Amino acid sequence: MVLLGRFMLVAPFVLSILIYALRKRNRAMNASIEDFLDIYADQMPIRYSYNDVKKMTNNFKEKLGQGGFGCVYKGALRDNRDVAIKILTSTKGDGQDFINEVATMGKIHHVNVVQLIGFVAERRKQALIYEFMPNGSLEKYLFPREEGKIINLLDWEKTYGITLGIARGIEYLHRGCSMRILHFDIKPHNILLDENYNPKVSDFGLARSYSMDASIISVTHGARGTIGYMAPELFYRNIGGVSYKSDVYSFGMLLMEIAGRRKNLNPLAENASQIYFPSWVYIQLKQGVDIEMEDATQEENEIAKKIIIVALWCIQLKPIDRPSMTKVVGMLEGDIRVLQIPDKPFSIADCNGDEDIMLNSVV
Repeated sequence: MVLLGRFMLVAPFVLSILIYALRKRNRAMNASIEDFLDIYADQMPIRYSYNDVKKMTNNFKEKLGQGGFGCVYKGALRDNRDVAIKILTSTKGDGQDFINEVATMGKIHHVNVVQLIGFVAERRKQALIYEFMPNGSLEKYLFPREEGKIINLLDWEKTYGITLGIARGIEYLHRGCSMRILHFDIKPHNILLDENYNPKVSDFGLARSYSMDASIISVTHGARGTIGYMAPELFYRNIGGVSYKSDVYSFGMLLMEIAGRRKNLNPLAENASQIYFPSWVYIQLKQGVDIEMEDATQEENEIAKKIIIVALWCIQLKPIDRPSMTKVVGMLEGDIRVLQIPDKPFSIADCNGDEDIMLNSVV
């Protein structure tokens, strides 16, 4: 009873401190966002009110998806153009992820990068308004399941077009703007497909911009990205600095999943050698074993092989050994007969004896 009484006395005090801290954090975040918007007001997309968004979505009637950031709803502009509206319920730190996305996407216009049409910044309410992509994310086409069976919904001609489109989008981010833009989160979920299955890179919450003259950048808030697609230099700085080559690595891991139509790491694989797909497929190629996909023609197998070889170049352990995205586009567009199989992409000797470097980056 004594303890209960003490708790009843202390609880309101603790609660008031938490409320005060939360309000202080929100005020600081709102101030950071407003300061940014004031400075770059002339470069921003259209700013809408939260009430505008409620009207666009018919009071949030149709939900398209949900993630750690919040929810995405389908809406329509006054000209009846469909849009996807991301309502942010989790904004990190001082609103930096929101600022990153508005700052980065507000100045990007490329056929393979999703267009940011507008945004909401209203006290604790933030939202991002994008062009609507009717075919959703690439992820559901790479790993769809029905009654436990994998169904490939993309033919190899579409698959090849998608890989080339993604490469061109990332190349634009690296070379097509006044500043080089690092995405830091290239993965199937962040590749959206329009009505013609044209791919568009999306979700720039982790993006960073830096000068074209800079060879590496400083990452002050720890590793950025999604485990399984993150470049090893984000964990192990002794193999090279963080740069645009980090996106190249992530793209390579994405290519492997596109070619294999499976997750790169599959602990349930029947054959132990196939648990980590990049390692298995590299061994097959070095041994001269033809890469043959199920129910694929010879031409389609050639497409898959080309994608795999390019992926192996992209996931080289050291950033210096990876090609630029301009070279990657050239490799994908070129003749497979001139493509050479690279050295083993994950050399244990290069890791100072750390045999788990690659596994740690995918699990």
